[in-house]
Amino acid sequence: MKEGPDIARLAALIGDPARANMLTALMSGKALSAGELAREAGITAQTASAHLAKLEEGGLIRPRKQGRHRYFSLESPDVAQMLEAMMGLAIARGHARTRTGPKDPALREARVCYNHLAGARGVQVFDSLMARGLLIGDAQNVRLSDAGTVFLAQFGLALPKDLPSRPLCRACLDWSARRSHLAGVVGRALLARFEELGWARRVEGTRVIRFSRAGQAEFDAAFPLS
Repeated sequence: MKEGPDIARLAALIGDPARANMLTALMSGKALSAGELAREAGITAQTASAHLAKLEEGGLIRPRKQGRHRYFSLESPDVAQMLEAMMGLAIARGHARTRTGPKDPALREARVCYNHLAGARGVQVFDSLMARGLLIGDAQNVRLSDAGTVFLAQFGLALPKDLPSRPLCRACLDWSARRSHLAGVVGRALLARFEELGWARRVEGTRVIRFSRAGQAEFDAAFPLS
């Protein structure tokens, strides 16, 4: 018997089209019901239950009970990071969906990647912070500089005093831009701040983040590109 991680089992879980659609839907960061996930996958509720049981057993999703209802979310940001990386690899190898729709340009512009900003706007945040020395490191391993901590405080973000269990900053490979955007505690806090300031809002029922005209101007001023 071979030793080491069983990637074949994990690949088989993700490789089923219905389960892949369910996992992609959960990339919005929202917990969804079995019925909602069945509709996302285009399958019956009974079939969805069987798929959800396999995903839960495989450690990719976790259930949440609210009253009589059960909702499902991704097990952790690590699962979201893996899915985003696989999307980027699929695009790079030419394995794109054959049918595109009006949401595709909007998804590439700005979208939710589990709990942080992705797409062109997410890449802009990353590149701007790196260019100004507010993030230091490389495209894979980054951390805040002292100047970056000051910038975040001025932007209205207070970092936790105790070191969180999740990394403060993490580079996440963007599937559409094929470059890094910012994840981790700081990435999540920035997206929440953009929404709090009224610069952007989530489009109901999608992963799209839509910036207002005024919000876009404020965003570009705060995260300029050379």
